[in-house]
Amino acid sequence: MQKKFSGRDKQKERVILLVLGTLIALGPFSIDMYLPAFESIASEFSISKAEVGFSLTSYFIGIALGQLAYGPIMDKFGRKRPLLIGLIIYVLAAISCFYSPSLDWLVISRFFLAVGASAGMVASKAVVRDIFPSEEVARAISFLMLIMGGAPIIAPTVGGIVITYYSWHIIFLILAVFAGLMFLSVTLFLPESITPDKSVELKLNKVISKYTGIFINKIFLTFSLAGSLAIGAMFAYISNAPVLFMDNFHLTETQFGWLFGLNAAGLIAGSQLNRMVLKKFTTFRVTLNISVLLVVLALAFLLNAFSGDNFYITVFLLFLILFLLGFQNPNTTALSLYPFEKRAGRASALVGSLKMILGAVASFIISQFTGVSMLPLALTLLVCLSLSSLLLFRFQWKEKRSLIIIGR
Repeated sequence: MQKKFSGRDKQKERVILLVLGTLIALGPFSIDMYLPAFESIASEFSISKAEVGFSLTSYFIGIALGQLAYGPIMDKFGRKRPLLIGLIIYVLAAISCFYSPSLDWLVISRFFLAVGASAGMVASKAVVRDIFPSEEVARAISFLMLIMGGAPIIAPTVGGIVITYYSWHIIFLILAVFAGLMFLSVTLFLPESITPDKSVELKLNKVISKYTGIFINKIFLTFSLAGSLAIGAMFAYISNAPVLFMDNFHLTETQFGWLFGLNAAGLIAGSQLNRMVLKKFTTFRVTLNISVLLVVLALAFLLNAFSGDNFYITVFLLFLILFLLGFQNPNTTALSLYPFEKRAGRASALVGSLKMILGAVASFIISQFTGVSMLPLALTLLVCLSLSSLLLFRFQWKEKRSLIIIGR
């Protein structure tokens, strides 16, 4: 049973959204904070920055698998207890990263760091689906994006400062402390949002069957894949950013941190403007129109790559792309979860996992190109964003009845 909020619960609602936003920020914070450390890690282990990128890919894989595991667990045992266990795993893995003596150790430790972080990513979206009416979910997730969006701005800057004065190992000590504080806030301020459902099966064949049932739902399939492709484009940029800006444009670690944060500010701005736009237009209509603009920007980015990699044009276009992805992420997530009030945990896990799988694939593809050319990134952006837009238009053309249900 879900516990919906009434009007008199607004203060409690804001506190819960603040906790959930911080939880969901733990995932990107774990990525963005150590990006400026790529060069230091590579130097310490006598490897290339491209090889350091394997620790990013292992994180994406851990996030994808971890979310799939937490989905049915949170539907069976509730949201809170599995979340607290996930935060404990995160703290232990962060300490393991801190003590990493080799790249292999760091890659494995970051996999478990992701498994711990995935608990917060599943719980935050599931709790929002539990407590908000369906028409409010996209706006609530946009609020989470406001908090989560701060991570790409703050994290690289903090990481750059740490690298300037201390060892890169300290980054993971800071993350361990942050997760410990989140453990306290969840314990004190986050109530259980559902009645645990003991009938949920955790046998592997049953879990796969349930996930398959969710995946083949036409609404879920369309919007989860469209959102995942958009996220794949974003993580292609994240994976390539250290090489792009520090090798191609010769920025220092500190400069890179500030610039990465500036671009990420576009994500926050987009997610917050999205909340206002959704008061006048339906979620689907906004998502469809934004997808067209993203394809146009990806084409412009490709032309820039062919014409000489102008620094200012590159930064401007990436800012606009991230700005528009600030619309797509909460909207495609909300549309994906629309049919699943009773299975919000598993649906939230699956959509999150799909996004991380596409992120891992995009990260791996980009890591195979060690040169400073922007063409691999430009082509990846164009392919991902074009396929995402095509899925949305196909839904508009083919699923007229579903459009009536979810709103035009």
